[in-house]
Amino acid sequence: MVMSDPIQSALQAAVDDGTFPGAVLAVRLRGALVFEGAVGLLSRQGAEEAVTIHTCYDLASLTKVLATTTALALLMQRGFVKLDDRIDEILHELRDSATGAATVRQLLTHSSGLPGWRPFYERVAAIEAMQPGFMGSPAAREAILGYLAKEELVYERGSRSLYSDLGFMLLGFAVERVSGEALDQFCSGQLYGPLGARPLAYARCGPISALSIHHDAGCLIAPTEDDPWRKRILCGEVHDENAYALGGVAGHAGLFGTARAILAVSQAWMDGRRKKRGLLDPEIVRTFTSNRQGVPNSSWALGWDTPSVRSSAGTRFSPESFGHLGYTGTSLWIDPVKELEVVLLSNRVHPTRRNEQIRIFRPHIHDVICREFLRS
Repeated sequence: MVMSDPIQSALQAAVDDGTFPGAVLAVRLRGALVFEGAVGLLSRQGAEEAVTIHTCYDLASLTKVLATTTALALLMQRGFVKLDDRIDEILHELRDSATGAATVRQLLTHSSGLPGWRPFYERVAAIEAMQPGFMGSPAAREAILGYLAKEELVYERGSRSLYSDLGFMLLGFAVERVSGEALDQFCSGQLYGPLGARPLAYARCGPISALSIHHDAGCLIAPTEDDPWRKRILCGEVHDENAYALGGVAGHAGLFGTARAILAVSQAWMDGRRKKRGLLDPEIVRTFTSNRQGVPNSSWALGWDTPSVRSSAGTRFSPESFGHLGYTGTSLWIDPVKELEVVLLSNRVHPTRRNEQIRIFRPHIHDVICREFLRS
């Protein structure tokens, strides 16, 4: 494996300037792992343990592609769901609602008309105060599905894209309804097991959590925020409040894992784009990773984003690339033309989400990687 000083130096500079306490970066080029490095500490608040390449991170919205999108691709491949199915044909609770007419395609392209976010967790917390144990329970999940059914559209469906956690919450419920399994169980058994993507798991709230799963695997978990709502530093429980209210298992957030585990899922998508037979059919992969979905002025493919002006992938990834970000400071970008995969994991929200320096670092590190390994 080639060790590149400019890349390691860029990572260390980001620690030094406070972009994040620590991070892991993995780069695979033409099927070979050409860089794998860790930098910094797990925490700036007392813990002096160093980050290693085996450190687990809260992946935040990488869940949308590593879990929900990949699960839907597999279910479509098996003929259980179609892109133009209406969501109320799957989730009958949405019948007669404004949301119900949205298609799976529109939810995947963030063009369903739904708003980006709502603080559903506050409503669940209010019930929890009167009914201890409600938070994260099956009843809480039913309640949140009911809240989603009552949402009004904030723009004309299909007219544009508005990045929406709400849409992916619905898609997570849809995977469960179509497959007949809990989302975390389906992903573990049908995706991560066959792909050898371990450790990669949801942080289900309760006695069996990501904390126990990853400690059993010999991993340490990077903490996220000193959360003013839960009044504690979060470590091994999902940072996203709505995912926490859903019990830690949601279509939009909740997954924890390592860079190597992410590369195992990335490989399935890269193989598909390179027309190699594997878990995912090449035609399904090409459809999901194309932004030609008919949404005006949108960079969104199906679940995946594609490069746009001021992309987090920098300026050197090809237009055929696809990727996604996670709010906690994570990202995955895949360039099928250059056969390049880049995983960046950090806990930039530790100890506070007000730190947004990673917006500058993400495109910078991808450009450095391209200069070093592709001389472009």
